Amino acid sequence: MKLPVIQLTSMAAAISMALLQMSAAHAQTVAPEQKNTLNLDTVVVTGTPIGTSKMKASVSISTLEADQVMQSAPTNAAEILRAVPGVRSESSGGEGNANLTVRGVPISAGGARYVQFQEDGLPLLQFGDIAFATPDMYLRADGSLSHLEVVRGGTASTMATNSPGGIINFISKNGREKGGSIGITKGLDFNQTRYDFDYGTPVSDKTRVFVAGYYRNGDSSRPAGVTAEDGGQIKANITHELDNGYVRLSFKHLDDKSPMNMPVPVTTVNGTISEMPGIDPRTASFYSPYWVKDIVLDKNNNRIATNVNDGLHVTNNAFGAEASLKFGDGWVLDEKFRKSSNGGRFISIFPADNGNSSAAMTYATGPNAGKAYTGAAFTATVFNTSLDDLGSTVNDVKVSKVFAMKDSKLSLTAGLYTSLQNLGVTWNFNQYLMQASGDKPALLNSANTVAGSPGLLAQSTDVWGGCCNRNIDAQYKTNATYANLGWEAGAWNLDASLRYDKQDATGTYNQAVNQAYRQANTKFIDYSVNHTSYSVGANYRLDKNLALFARVSEGIAFNADRIMFGNPLDGSVPISTNIVKQTEAGVKWKAGRFNSFVTLFQAKTTESNFEATTQKFTANSYDAKGLEIEASYHMGAFNINGGMTYTNASIVGASDASVIGKTPRRQAKFIYQIAPSYSIGDAAFGVSVIGTTKSWGDDGNTLTLPGFNVVNAFVNYQVTPQVQASLSLNNLLNSIGYTEVEGDGHAARSVNGRTIRATLKYSF
Repeated sequence: MKLPVIQLTSMAAAISMALLQMSAAHAQTVAPEQKNTLNLDTVVVTGTPIGTSKMKASVSISTLEADQVMQSAPTNAAEILRAVPGVRSESSGGEGNANLTVRGVPISAGGARYVQFQEDGLPLLQFGDIAFATPDMYLRADGSLSHLEVVRGGTASTMATNSPGGIINFISKNGREKGGSIGITKGLDFNQTRYDFDYGTPVSDKTRVFVAGYYRNGDSSRPAGVTAEDGGQIKANITHELDNGYVRLSFKHLDDKSPMNMPVPVTTVNGTISEMPGIDPRTASFYSPYWVKDIVLDKNNNRIATNVNDGLHVTNNAFGAEASLKFGDGWVLDEKFRKSSNGGRFISIFPADNGNSSAAMTYATGPNAGKAYTGAAFTATVFNTSLDDLGSTVNDVKVSKVFAMKDSKLSLTAGLYTSLQNLGVTWNFNQYLMQASGDKPALLNSANTVAGSPGLLAQSTDVWGGCCNRNIDAQYKTNATYANLGWEAGAWNLDASLRYDKQDATGTYNQAVNQAYRQANTKFIDYSVNHTSYSVGANYRLDKNLALFARVSEGIAFNADRIMFGNPLDGSVPISTNIVKQTEAGVKWKAGRFNSFVTLFQAKTTESNFEATTQKFTANSYDAKGLEIEASYHMGAFNINGGMTYTNASIVGASDASVIGKTPRRQAKFIYQIAPSYSIGDAAFGVSVIGTTKSWGDDGNTLTLPGFNVVNAFVNYQVTPQVQASLSLNNLLNSIGYTEVEGDGHAARSVNGRTIRATLKYSF
């Protein structure tokens, strides 16, 4: 299925596309006429110093309720965020390591540099683009999710650190509603079983508890012939209401294994990508029962054996505390604290080429070991990174007061944010000769490789010039003070905010030589960087159903490991940073059953970067202008929700002058989502279409990523008031959708192929 390219010739044409935003589905325990996914009267807390409604806020913010999220059966957090207008989310990587940004702010080398992933108002990791360790790895959406709030631009620059592009806040349930559920989900066309539960209840008049979690097991939607998925999560909190507020303690334990989906070998001729025989980019998995142990070097110069099929294994243990207390004379104290330990290992298989012409190949592993092999082969690079220590301690405390005046009110908020983020990782890149098959490939020997022990393939450790045996042991201390002043008078809401961030970095990094870390090669990290960010906005309500807003902002994203192994980091030279300047203006309009949120925006970004797969440093400037639309319409049992973002972006400065004036890689002119749903009796069904027009795969604009649409569908049936049966289909039409391609065109990554899941859920 292909949708036509959208041509925006006027604002009217744009608004005609406004019935968009994939929010997949609506639980039918609430009558559909009561659901309004855009509800402009919703009070939001993310990116605002004190809670305020969308209609009064001068920021662009979207909300997704838990039922909207879960009924689309997302396979990862990035897939959820494809539902949000203005967000460019590449959900093709598996359970983590997603590439994500907003409004034309670039994705230069992976991760989410300019967007902060939060859980209950605090960051999961202080940096969004640590190589092989992105915050979405430590995030799972399950029955603990209450709702999602997503701020694009605006006050994201001043209400959090390292988030000038936006804030994505996953907010947990806290037991306010008594009851719970248990459920089981089975993959119908692939091997996966998942169990979910959640329960909340009061334990006294003023105390309530909530607990939720999941466990899953299987070989994932890209069958590998091994148990590639295994693990789960449990979250719990207890809340005690006080006469002047509340206090809450929370706990989270995550221990989960899942495969990582990397680009697969393809051929590219004149910029056009074509699939290779035997490798379907929608289903190919180079995890296999025929892998040997990958022998790597740990940070202490020890050789250890690792299981390639473990894929992404993450562990997280977190303890949190928060309180909101009202004091005399209208002062309010809000406190949030979390201590987290984050660790694990990232193992994925990246094709270094799309064809290895070694002679005299034989099977090294599998049932044909020792026999001659005459088929196609490629060089498989194993990205094997130990996540030694990504633990963090964060605290955000603020005081606020609303001063009532004769015909207006003035709000004042002042806060202090502190963070200690560890960054301890050890890289190992080994290479193997591999059968060019996406279905349980075997490893190979050839005349150019020397076999080790019987049945084991010799591995190459001199990958890309010996670049990638690295150990990093760093700490980043951040102290930020911030203040916001707001004024409301009649139809006007004005606010201005400042944030001063100071970051102190210490530690070491080392690159192994001849398979050993040597003390003499240790490089030291010892520097400080700081920045003052600002945001100023105004909102004017023409009437209760129509409001206009405008805002200007500037924010920073500090670098972490992306600038290592280049210039010195001992304070002897200036440290590069990444700055985003934004302007935006828009309109919010309610008309009966129709709600819309339309924003014009411009984002200017100046950044520096390092890309692991190309071993290149870049320093670029970008300018992106566009239009963002979010809308919903409901009539009785019928709902339609959607969104569309038009972006005209260009590279306006670069160390490589040849790319100036080009469109940034992977930035489509249009991304769009539309999701109609309908209920009849005890049944509900709906579809969603997520689409993008074509984009360029490289900054030189020589490789084309074709436009594509992904169609999802669901059917729910309320068997009894307590029992619900559901069927969900992801990528119903089994579309190929390339989200990235390597600069020389030898490998590309696609969204997953069609998967079908059935769920039986009992609520009580």
